[in-house]
Amino acid sequence: MPRFEPFRAARYALGAPGDIAPLVSPPYDVFDETERDRLAASHPANIVHVDYPVERDGESRYANSADVLSRWLSDGTVRVDPDPTFTLYRMRFVDDAGRNRETVGVIGALEVVDEGAGGVLPHERTTPKAKTDRLDLTRATAANLSPVWGLSLTEGLTALLQERGETVAEVTDISGVTHTAERVTDPGRIAAISSAVSSNPVLIADGHHRYAISRTYRDERRASEGRGPAELTMTYVAELVAEQLSIAAIHRLVKDHSAAEVLARIGNHYEASPAGRVDQSTIAEMDRRGCLCLVDSDGNGTFLAPREETFAGVRDMDSARLEHALGDLMSDVTYQHGVGDVLARLAAGEAGCAVLIRPVSLREIRRTADTGELMPPKSTFFTPKLLTGIVWRPLESSAG
Repeated sequence: MPRFEPFRAARYALGAPGDIAPLVSPPYDVFDETERDRLAASHPANIVHVDYPVERDGESRYANSADVLSRWLSDGTVRVDPDPTFTLYRMRFVDDAGRNRETVGVIGALEVVDEGAGGVLPHERTTPKAKTDRLDLTRATAANLSPVWGLSLTEGLTALLQERGETVAEVTDISGVTHTAERVTDPGRIAAISSAVSSNPVLIADGHHRYAISRTYRDERRASEGRGPAELTMTYVAELVAEQLSIAAIHRLVKDHSAAEVLARIGNHYEASPAGRVDQSTIAEMDRRGCLCLVDSDGNGTFLAPREETFAGVRDMDSARLEHALGDLMSDVTYQHGVGDVLARLAAGEAGCAVLIRPVSLREIRRTADTGELMPPKSTFFTPKLLTGIVWRPLESSAG
């Protein structure tokens, strides 16, 4: 089973927990350079100055990130905990069904294991990423700047995390989600949390690419200096139970093919019926009907009810069945979460049509953990997203 350990966390030096608001950002891969520039202009110490180096700065961009981080450490903008700690991370939000929710997980250092070694498990196949951006940034800064998101199979982990720690950061983001970070310093509690997470496998929910980068970086550091902090990577871990998860779907955009063309290709797998104009309520109706929805370039929908007999041997998931039905058309598929964002991209002519799918169930996520049968790429979108800048992990030996 994987090691899960506290670490000497790097944090902004704040006068009060709420002072972190102008310093944090969403994860780097959910916004563009325009939003990056806005955040960078909003505060000279916003985390994007380190975490989101821009291509227009050329080969120096990663060195710039390292210089900025080094300056923050030198001038006291950022401080490193004197001793290894865990960070409890709570989120309060209203989910898509209008329910008030609160989730809690713990940020620590999870062991980086070899692919296929067990202990830390992928949950879906990943799409190739040619860019080495995160690896280059890690090399330059020697830091884990944003956590991988893991789901623990340890029953009772949530109860172990309910007791409050020392509040060190709190912010409500533009979506109305309140993020609270609490430092855990008590040795007994640290030992209990470490033991609990380390006693069962951890399923990677989000951050497969970052975890793979951590493996490459670990191997490089081993070759140059032996074993050290790179043997682990910063990870947020929550219990794999329904109350700790809010899962959205990642929908499929099909380039250069109209809705009529796609329907002609997959029509033998689905029973089609009119869905009218597509909006935010369409997902709820899809869930009620047990179907997908094909959306044309004008935003009109067609419900697609699966013909069960045509999916023998295919996993009972919208993403798996659609992948089977589309066949070689999958090479023309891109991905987008959010019904509104899908409709906007269709209106902008960025795709010929789209297929809306339903969120993956907890049962299917648990099945992945139990059987090792991976989901298709981009099957799940875990929400809300953790903010970057709440805490990060130095990878120099002196920092743990």
